[in-house]
Amino acid sequence: MGGRGVVPARPDPLPVAVVDNHTHLDIRRRDVPDAIAPDAPDERTTEDVAAALAEAASVGVDRVVQVGCDLEGARFTVDQVDRHPGMLGAIALHPNEIPALAEAGRLQAAWDEIERLSAHPRIRAIGESGLDHFRTGPEGHAVQEESFRWHIDLAKRTGKPLQIHDRDSHEDVLRVLAEEGAPEVTVLHCFSGDVAMARECIDRGYLLSFAGTVTFKSARDLREALAIAPLDQVLAETDAPYLTPAPERGNANAPYLLPHTVRGMAQARGVDVPTMCRAVSDNAARVYGPW
Repeated sequence: MGGRGVVPARPDPLPVAVVDNHTHLDIRRRDVPDAIAPDAPDERTTEDVAAALAEAASVGVDRVVQVGCDLEGARFTVDQVDRHPGMLGAIALHPNEIPALAEAGRLQAAWDEIERLSAHPRIRAIGESGLDHFRTGPEGHAVQEESFRWHIDLAKRTGKPLQIHDRDSHEDVLRVLAEEGAPEVTVLHCFSGDVAMARECIDRGYLLSFAGTVTFKSARDLREALAIAPLDQVLAETDAPYLTPAPERGNANAPYLLPHTVRGMAQARGVDVPTMCRAVSDNAARVYGPW
């Protein structure tokens, strides 16, 4: 077990290779040592990404979905997916980016660029888009919802899965999806709902992606939600560099730490670890296609 404020140790490898459904290899945390390149400059490089992917593969995380959730991150993602065979991409404008873009009169131009970049054949999903009522106040909710509807439409027009960001906005996210009609493949990134929400999402055919939060002692609702989820509707993710799983909570996250989450998911779901590994790997391959 690592201490707080250190680079976490490598966990035991998983018995079956898995996919990290959602990671941000373009983002460095400033509050703790970087788990990928502790001595690197502020900007992540291709070499940093290659090192992160190699470290992840060494513990059985051999594929990742890199998520660029602002224009800079989207450009980075499009550049990097061509360089690394173990990486596919998702791009969108994060809901917390939207109010400032709208206020500056740059939202339409940003949408246009996201749409252009989304045509890249290794960009396999639109996301993360959705609603965030935690970091954005009521004055920004309407434009967030407008952007969420735009991203839903883009996912449907391009035939790509939609990865959803939902923070303190469960009812509104489900309402907008119902009003617009969800894309054929819809993923609740970092699922944070309770059993009732899980049942609603499962009934609608959405996939639930669980992050390191499922390993937190306080996350009983999440584990109960996972316990009722069909194995063909679950995915696993890091959301790195955030949401670091126990026992490394408080340190920077990275794809190589996903085994902690997968083992926690297996325990919560009441299956063995190889079964959980095969489920999340098969589901990711079905959602995103071949790497």
